[in-house]
Order: sequence, then C-alpha cells, then structure tokens
Amino acid sequence: MSKPLYDGCITDVHGIRVGQMENRKARTGVTVVLCSRDGATVGADVRGAAPGTREIDLTRSENTVERANAVLLAGGSAFGLDAAGGVMRFLEEAGVGVDTGICKVPIVPAAVLFDLGVGDMHVRPDAAMGYEACHHADKGVAQGAYGAGTGATVGKLVPGAMPAPGGTGSASITLACGVTVGAIVCVNACGDVFDPETGKVLACGHLPDGHPVLCESLLYGAQPMAEPLKIPRSSNTTLAVVATDAALSKPQVNRLATCAHDGFARTIRPVHTQMDGDTAFALATGRVDADVNMVQLCAAAAEVTARAIANAVWMGGRA
Repeated sequence: MSKPLYDGCITDVHGIRVGQMENRKARTGVTVVLCSRDGATVGADVRGAAPGTREIDLTRSENTVERANAVLLAGGSAFGLDAAGGVMRFLEEAGVGVDTGICKVPIVPAAVLFDLGVGDMHVRPDAAMGYEACHHADKGVAQGAYGAGTGATVGKLVPGAMPAPGGTGSASITLACGVTVGAIVCVNACGDVFDPETGKVLACGHLPDGHPVLCESLLYGAQPMAEPLKIPRSSNTTLAVVATDAALSKPQVNRLATCAHDGFARTIRPVHTQMDGDTAFALATGRVDADVNMVQLCAAAAEVTARAIANAVWMGGRA
C-alpha cells in the first residue's frame, strides 16, 4: 500500500479529530474536523473567486463568537452545505455549542467543492452524511479518494486534457517548543500540483494519448494556442483546515488561515483563480502551554498545507 509523501496528520494536534464519509458510486463525500468540547478559536480566509461557504462572516476577527466546534468540508457544490446541519445535530446531541441561555448552538463553519460532474450529480452530501461522519471521527485520517476529496480532480485548464485525480491529504509538524501544526486539505484544483520540496509535477492533465500537459505551458505561451483560451466553468476549489494546539487570539488565528494560502501557492499553479473557491480555515485548540513565535507558527502553517496538498494528489492517484 502506498504511503504519503509527507508525515503526520492534522489529528496530531491535541484536541482535533477527523471524521469522513463518502459515497463511492456517486464519488462525493464529507470531511469533518471536530474540536474538543470547548471548541477552538477559529479564523478563515477565502482567496478563490468562486466560493461556496457557510459561517465565514463569523470567523472575522472583529465579530463576537470566537470559537468553532467543528469545520465541515464537503463535495456537492452549494448543495453540500446541507451536511453542516447533520454536524450541528450531532454536536447538539452531545451538548456542545454556544450557550445562548435558551439552548446551545453548535458553530460549524463550512465550505464546499464542485464534484457534480464526476459521479452522480443527483447524489450530494446531506445532513445524514455529515452526522455519520461525526460518528466515525477519530485520530486516523484516510488520505486520497476519501471524504470531501472522493471525487476531486486537478489539472483542468488545458482544453481537451483529461484531469488527474485529486483527493484528501494531511500533514503535520511539531515545533521545538512542543506545539504541533497540522493541516487537512481537499484538492479539487483547476491548476496542476507540484511537490513543494522538489518542484516536480505530481498531478496534471493528460491528453487522450496519455501525454501530460501542464497548465503553465498554455498560460505562458510555451505551446501556442490555436484559438483563444476558453475559461472553464467554476468547477474547482481547494479547501483546507490548518490547526494548532497553541493558544492564540482570533486575529492570530485569522493570520494563520491567511498564511495557509502560501502553501496553496507553493503547490498549485495556477491557484486562486476565477474558477476556484479556494478557502482556508484555521483552528487553535489552546491545549499546549508554550511561548510561540508567530512567524515560526505561520511558516509552519504554510508548510504543512503544502505537504498536505502533495499528499492528497499522491494518494489520490494511487486509489
């Protein structure tokens, strides 16, 4: 069985578990990042121009609620946001959420990717799938064609090229101070994916004869276009959750989400396009008491995100 290119996973972060469910026939699914009962300080940063999200405004530094109880990543385009209701039901049954004095309201930011053209467009992640994923949450993380990355593909810019498999990937780093930074990413990018360490292409489109063809060759004129480039529809998006067990403020967590996008840029080319809804969430569980250098922490966030993206397509191509 193939092993990921890079070690670790987001569940190495204290206070984080992951649950995934998928419909293999329909090639869609969900990935849920569950926090401990007290939740985790949350932030987010949307860089793609075609996002599908829920509770993003809540994550802004100036807004009142600081902690999330889970983050949902799902296939199914905007239909897949229904799965967040199942995550909320699971958390409500566990007595988790913001205490309003009337009831506890679970906080579940979410984002979706477009996989409707890959499997069965009539089957999308729903509340039942989100609920079931929570029931399966643990410290193990399946990588490749699992969860929200089940129907993901990459390398979709070149006309006539067949996309390569995307997938779900994860990685982590433990710093010398004892703090761990981890990421989980579902990669469904318009662009090609490269190894962040070697620069080698890991996944790109292929012509019908099997010849690999890079987006950059088309974009930068290395191969002349017979006709103007036709921009594909918004059928892409890479989603990430980066987490740390350091204790951070909400503005610091939002900075972590911003820096996670540096990991996108190191591995996906082109990235943050008009056809992608690229979104990164960040969580800080505060479970490790340590003095943390934010420059070091943000650098680690970018690095684990890049490694997780590489793992996603590496394992997705071996499904």
